[in-house]
Amino acid sequence: MSQALSFPIPAAGSIDQYIQSVNRMPLLSEQEEVELATRLRDEGSVEAARKLVMSHLRVVVAIARGYLGYGLPHADLIQEGNIGLMKAVKRFDPTRGVRLVSFAIHWIKAEIHEYILKNWRLVKIATTKAQRKLFFNLRSMKQDSGTLSSDEVRAVATQLGVKPEEVVEMETRLGGRDIPLDAGSDDEEDRYAPIAYLPDPHAEPSEVLEQAQMAHLQDSGLRNALASLDDRSRQIVQRRWLNEEQSATLHELAAEYGVSAERIRQIEAKAMQKMRGMLAEAV
Repeated sequence: MSQALSFPIPAAGSIDQYIQSVNRMPLLSEQEEVELATRLRDEGSVEAARKLVMSHLRVVVAIARGYLGYGLPHADLIQEGNIGLMKAVKRFDPTRGVRLVSFAIHWIKAEIHEYILKNWRLVKIATTKAQRKLFFNLRSMKQDSGTLSSDEVRAVATQLGVKPEEVVEMETRLGGRDIPLDAGSDDEEDRYAPIAYLPDPHAEPSEVLEQAQMAHLQDSGLRNALASLDDRSRQIVQRRWLNEEQSATLHELAAEYGVSAERIRQIEAKAMQKMRGMLAEAV
């Protein structure tokens, strides 16, 4: 359905105009929503689907704004949310007595979550169910920007049903800031002190050599993996993930190459998959 629909998407340098545009789109009454959803279900009406999507684009913008703290472009978050919205419209059942907005929120957030987990800081920091729960809840549960105390760690762990050490690890990853090396004299806190995670300074020479060889393999493997890509794929990966100054958005690259943002995303995903395979072989 996404290929058949035509509606404005965030373009490079025009995110503000896009938001203003979608906020001006008329909202649907409950009766209009049911009629359109019925037409889509019974007749496969693309026009009905388009109207349902267009009237809810502002919802995607609002939800995507809540994920700006992860450092990803607002336009990309909106693009992913729009995909979730279209999936929701396709699956919406007007006979259940639920408004589309309530049904769509789950699909919009799910698509944005998947995008964040795949791309945030190029590090898969939330690969388990417990980590994903922490990733999307820890920031909102903290009372301030400081480091959690041992009591707060235990409280968060109990509330989310995870281990205290998992809370500390995720907080450190999300914070990306300097924290005290020692936790203090409190025995309970000492278990979570960063110093506990430092490597043994007296590691065996064979281990040190192995680590150095691994780092070399990863560095050379990355260069070889990039070299294996075609020019366009390599430039997209480099500008999206290896640019030290500012990463390019999907829409900036789409405008430059004269294709859709979705096409850029497909090229990027295929290139990253190929690179991961080569890096795994190198190691």
